[in-house]
Amino acid sequence: MKPISKIAKGIAPSATMAIDSLSKQMKADGIDVVGFGAGEPDFNTPDHIKQAGIRAIEENKTRYTPAAGLIPLREAICGWLDKELGLQYQPSQIAVASGAKHNVFIALQAVCDPGDEVILPAPYWVTYAEAIRMTGATPVIVETTEATRFKLTPEMLEAAVTPKTKCLILTNPSNPTGMVYSREELEGLAKVILKHDLYVLSDEIYCSLVYQGTFTSMAALGDEIKERTILINGVSKAYAMTGWRIGFAAANAELSKAMANYLSHSTGSPCTISQCASIAAFSESQQPTYDMNKAFAERRAYFLERIKSIPGVSCLEPEGAFYIFMNIKEQLGRTLYGTEIRTSDDFAKVLLEKGLVAVVPGTAFGADGYLRWSYATSMDNIRTGLDRLEKFLAEG
Repeated sequence: MKPISKIAKGIAPSATMAIDSLSKQMKADGIDVVGFGAGEPDFNTPDHIKQAGIRAIEENKTRYTPAAGLIPLREAICGWLDKELGLQYQPSQIAVASGAKHNVFIALQAVCDPGDEVILPAPYWVTYAEAIRMTGATPVIVETTEATRFKLTPEMLEAAVTPKTKCLILTNPSNPTGMVYSREELEGLAKVILKHDLYVLSDEIYCSLVYQGTFTSMAALGDEIKERTILINGVSKAYAMTGWRIGFAAANAELSKAMANYLSHSTGSPCTISQCASIAAFSESQQPTYDMNKAFAERRAYFLERIKSIPGVSCLEPEGAFYIFMNIKEQLGRTLYGTEIRTSDDFAKVLLEKGLVAVVPGTAFGADGYLRWSYATSMDNIRTGLDRLEKFLAEG
């Protein structure tokens, strides 16, 4: 039998999904694991959104839609972008797909050719590198550090650009670090992007979850940079709709048409019922999002206070999303529960087995020596998890 494709063989599984699946299996086996792996709000989808989905079923809205999504949904997205981010787009510039992750994939397919390079600042969300490789392009990893608050600087970007560079991926707010780029920081990056005529894929899925200052979209910096920006967003995080699988990309007319064509020959349109529910999410009351944001802020504050009191770990204060990126470099080289801790993978494995706490090791995000904790879980779980961490470190 002939081998499968080289691209398929080179794709690594999602570390966040693997950790989440393992912790859920342990729970199913009766083991009292506290999970902090998945980036999924623990809230229910707001009632008015669920009702819109129910009405769609009752009204037999179960047919195919245009590949790029229902026009009323794209209109609702345009209205939301204008109201929330001050951005003006036409419905024809919106491509709706089966989740923001899917939009990342089709955007890169629309932009990249084999042999191109895509600049990817680390720490990065686990899917980006694999999605780049699926196009035949090469991810060029640029390591950031706590010294720059895990943010890419214009100097770092300039140094990474080559004649093969096609695109920059920027996640703002960041998964996994929770950092948010200021307007001034984005303007510095935009100058380099325009200088080299690059595209920028700006993943802004967490833009409604910001706890300090105001959020600025890359596309809001002027017409020139907007023309080169592929803005990615969706309903999963802000509206607790992860399983509904609706994301969108906003881009210039040529790119939007290319993404729509790609959708038409791959998945076709997303679930019609989910699209109808998403119209309600974007166009009706935003109060549930504000309420979730308030709860996340309270959990974040508690998390930060507790970490200050636990010797041997630390973190920067995240400004958005719902993640803590914990520095465990003091633990590397230790022996905990009979295991030498050489990497964050080692630490996460022993913490799961002996401490019964599931987190994602920083190696999954291109940053060894760190762990990602999601505080999209109950305060009780957060207290229990941090109590277990503290005991784990003290007794190991």
